[in-house]
Amino acid sequence: MKKQSKSLAALALGALLLLSACAGSASAAQSVSPENDASGFVSLAEAVPDVILEVRYYSTYNFVGDRIDGYEDPCALLTKEAAQALQGAAADAAQQGYRLKVYDAYRPQTAVDNFVAWAEDTDDTRMKAYFYPELDKSVLFDQGYIAAKSGHSRGSTLDLTLFDMDTGKELDMGGTFDYFGELSHPDYVGDLTREQIDNRNTLRDIMVDNGFKPLDTEWWHFTLADEPYPDTYFTFPVSEDSVA
Repeated sequence: MKKQSKSLAALALGALLLLSACAGSASAAQSVSPENDASGFVSLAEAVPDVILEVRYYSTYNFVGDRIDGYEDPCALLTKEAAQALQGAAADAAQQGYRLKVYDAYRPQTAVDNFVAWAEDTDDTRMKAYFYPELDKSVLFDQGYIAAKSGHSRGSTLDLTLFDMDTGKELDMGGTFDYFGELSHPDYVGDLTREQIDNRNTLRDIMVDNGFKPLDTEWWHFTLADEPYPDTYFTFPVSEDSVA
């Protein structure tokens, strides 16, 4: 009887430990908030390997002039759905002699917060001549160039251009990435050449034909029309480790 009692006690203790372990695992799983869950994302280097990456916010060549918070690697991340759609866009571009060149994709909320803090410091105008020569920095909020939330943080938006494989250069879009001004509007004509207008339209057609929608103020900006996380603004860093 004593042996049986000891066996039952041991079994009970084992069950209790197992339950505790399971509870601990559940607690750990619950501690990962939806905003910090990168399980629905992939690296573009893996998903669309022929895409050229020039991640501007990992460098200092951007409108802030510093590497942006949340960019730990010079990589680009997207939701799996957006990356799959981009595979089709890359294939269509290749048929026309181009490659896609990506400047930015998923952007963590920490980076957006960095932009907001920079915009509030109206004395810091180091990059004005390159990115907003026509504007006073104080109007960037009111005119919508800087905002507290970005569609990029939902994971299905990216900024890109076309790279000509024959010339080894980007196509001439008549304006540069992240230029704050009317020149960046996709329908801007102004003093653009016919070639520049056609190049913008080529990029737009490739992206729209593959399920992306354009933005009316930035020729380089596209969002997957049927984005999987329309209400979630993610916070995990831009890093290969986030999706490893």
